[in-house]
Amino acid sequence: MLRRLYDWTMSLAATRHAEKGLFAVSFAESSFFPIPPDVLLIPMTLAKPQSWFRIALICTVASVLGAFVGYAIGMFLYESIGVWLLEAYGAAEKFEKISEWYNTWGGWGVLFAAITPFPYKVLTIFSGATGLNLLVFAVVSVVGRSFRFFLVTWLLSRFGEPIRTFIEKYLGLLFTLFMVLLIGGFYAIKYVF
Repeated sequence: MLRRLYDWTMSLAATRHAEKGLFAVSFAESSFFPIPPDVLLIPMTLAKPQSWFRIALICTVASVLGAFVGYAIGMFLYESIGVWLLEAYGAAEKFEKISEWYNTWGGWGVLFAAITPFPYKVLTIFSGATGLNLLVFAVVSVVGRSFRFFLVTWLLSRFGEPIRTFIEKYLGLLFTLFMVLLIGGFYAIKYVF
């Protein structure tokens, strides 16, 4: 089943609608959607390695625009939507504890979440709810997301076939590792922060 899903994603990544799908997933992931854009970013880059820069740019722009939506949810809709989303990610009860700390050090948190598999949307909402400086938020979002997506796509374009062979050979193991990282990020939100 995993092999069929992988093959389907690879074929989808080569279609004319792939860039629109990547934009939508990247945008939504930064504010509310739980699946990271890597599920399309990686196969798209492997399918068209010569387009790595364009793919990274689309992903970055959409992700940063979506981050502003997350910020707006936190700033204007925290009581209605923001609390519900943070509860869904197990982070609502931590809000009061860290909100004061967050205004001092939150830029580093946003940068960390922008680069790593940590659920970025949680910190975009936190940023708006706590009133993190919008310029700081914008700069670390652009820097972090650019670093992550451009590095991944460049590496895939440069070493694509060996990486593709590696992915296809160890697909089950890589999927398990990806899920551990994703769930670990949610666990960190719930129990560490």
